[in-house]
Amino acid sequence: DIFHEDIKDNIWVNYAEIPDNNIDDDNNGYIDDYYGWNVISDDDAVGSGSHGTRVAGMIGAVGNNAIGISGVNHHVKMMVVKGQSASNEASVIAAYTYPLEQRKIYNATNGAEGSFVVATNASWGINNGDPADSPLWCALYDTLGQAGIINIGATSNSNTNVDINGDLPTTCPSEYLIAVTMTNSVDVRAGSGYGPINIDLAAPGSGVYLTLPGDNYGSTSGTSFATPCVVGSIALLYATPCADFINWTKAYPDSAALKVRALIL
Repeated sequence: DIFHEDIKDNIWVNYAEIPDNNIDDDNNGYIDDYYGWNVISDDDAVGSGSHGTRVAGMIGAVGNNAIGISGVNHHVKMMVVKGQSASNEASVIAAYTYPLEQRKIYNATNGAEGSFVVATNASWGINNGDPADSPLWCALYDTLGQAGIINIGATSNSNTNVDINGDLPTTCPSEYLIAVTMTNSVDVRAGSGYGPINIDLAAPGSGVYLTLPGDNYGSTSGTSFATPCVVGSIALLYATPCADFINWTKAYPDSAALKVRALIL
C-alpha cells in the first residue's frame, strides 16, 4: 500500500518520468515507470498488498512522526517492483533487472540520472529449491553486485537445513547475497530455515508489529519480515555522512558493496 500513512513519504518515485503519458521520458527502457514497475502488466501498477505492505513497514515506515510504527530506516526510499513469481525464472529476472538498470544508469552518469539502489529485498522464494534449476536467477546476483547492489533473501519458514534440502534464493552461490532466517523476541531462531554454509544471519521476524493496508497495523511472523530488517540496515549504512565512503562507492561500487556486506555480517 504505497499510500499508507506511515509509508508513503518513504516510497521511491521516479521524478524523471511523467506519469501516464505513454512516453519513456527518462530513456531508461520503461514507459511510465513513475511508482516503480510491474513485470506482468509492464506499467507502474505496483498497487497494494498485505505482504508487501508489511515488508515495506519493516524496511522504512517513517520514524519520529507520531504515527504507527518506525521502520529500521526512518528516512529511506523504497523502490517497489511487483509481479514476479518464484516459479517463473523469467519473471524473477525481469523484476531484478529494473533496479539493476536504474543503478547502472546512476553509475554511468555519476549520479546525474538513474537511482542509487543499494539493496534488493526478496521476501519470497522456493522451498527446497535447487540453484541448478535456476541458474540465471542465481547468476544475476553477481551482476547486481558488480553494479553495487547487495541482495537479501528470505529462507524457508520451516525448520529445515537448507544446506541439505535446498532453498531459493538463499542457497544461490553469490558473494553479493545475504541469506536471512528469523529470530523471536528472546533472540532464538523461530523454527525457520538454517544451514551453516548458506544461511548468513538471523534477524527479528517472529511476532513483529508492522504496517497493514489501509493505514492499519498488526503483528505478523515470517522470514519475509526478518529479511527487510537487514535491507533497511544496509540502506542506513549507505546513508552514513561519510564523503570518502560515497566517493569510493561511486568509483568502485562492487567492492563497496562487499565491504558493507562484510560489515553487516
